[in-house]
Amino acid sequence: MAGSKLVLEGRISVISFLFGLGVIIIPLFVKFGSHVDWIFDYLTDVNGKIAIALYITVLNGFLLIIYKGPLYKVRVGHKQAILLFNTRYLCSLAFFHYSEYLVTAIINPRSLSLDSFLLNHSVEYTVAAISSWMEFILEKLLVPELKQLNWLSFVGLIMVLCGEGLRKSAMLTAGSNFNHIVQNEKAQSHVLVTSGVYSFFRHPSYVGWFYWSIGTQIMLCNPLCLLAYTLASWRFFKERVEEEEIFLIHFFGEDYIEYKDRVPSGLPFISGIRENEGTRCRKTGQFNWSETQRLTLSRVEPLPRRPDPCLQSQHSPAFSPFTLSFLSYIV
Repeated sequence: MAGSKLVLEGRISVISFLFGLGVIIIPLFVKFGSHVDWIFDYLTDVNGKIAIALYITVLNGFLLIIYKGPLYKVRVGHKQAILLFNTRYLCSLAFFHYSEYLVTAIINPRSLSLDSFLLNHSVEYTVAAISSWMEFILEKLLVPELKQLNWLSFVGLIMVLCGEGLRKSAMLTAGSNFNHIVQNEKAQSHVLVTSGVYSFFRHPSYVGWFYWSIGTQIMLCNPLCLLAYTLASWRFFKERVEEEEIFLIHFFGEDYIEYKDRVPSGLPFISGIRENEGTRCRKTGQFNWSETQRLTLSRVEPLPRRPDPCLQSQHSPAFSPFTLSFLSYIV
């Protein structure tokens, strides 16, 4: 049954996540047991990296034997999101992608797929990620003191944790109403969620992702990518919020308009869709709903179903375990 299969996928992701965490054992041995001869001889420097590579290889082979086909792809997508937790940045990046899949498995298993990892969703996402890594590496080589601002990196970590917590709280609060793709048709199960974190922000999942992405660059002390991420994310979410609210007004009518007037979007300088002044009565301030509906519907039809800012393509994730392993050692 489909339900059982989806539940199984969620369980496999948890098992793979825990297995993947095993890579921290070797660094911990080195950190706390370097005085032991065999640990110093076999697990430090190059030997330690070889040991981790062997662990990854053996683990991949073991899981390949146990899980085949689509289930192995779930394991692959997860592993590519979590390998090598020896930096705060990679830990944050890995946990973000894995938790997207896990929370989706909990709240909306019918929509669960490899896309739920939100990996490699577009060329732009890949370019942004690689650009941040390149900036970090170059600045670490050319201006190493810039990467030693521990207090600034800690501020970034706090932003990442808060953003991550807010986004996941939004997903859990919305439950089955949450989807990584903008819905242009109202399902019977769709309800307007205004409680929990939605009582503070209209788009808490976007707010969380916005500050999470900025926080990652502050954590890396990347001034150029910090500016680029801020501008690009703000522009994207401005368009995204306006597009989504057209559908929400169409779905929920006056209820959403009143909610919109009462609760801010949560994103800086983004107020959302602007209703045409002609749809309000100047005396009472009330909406002419039929006119609002007409204007809204006229804008709904040509709009495509655009993916979430972190949504991956239907292809397998592009970042291999060895890519993340290599980057983690550089970082």
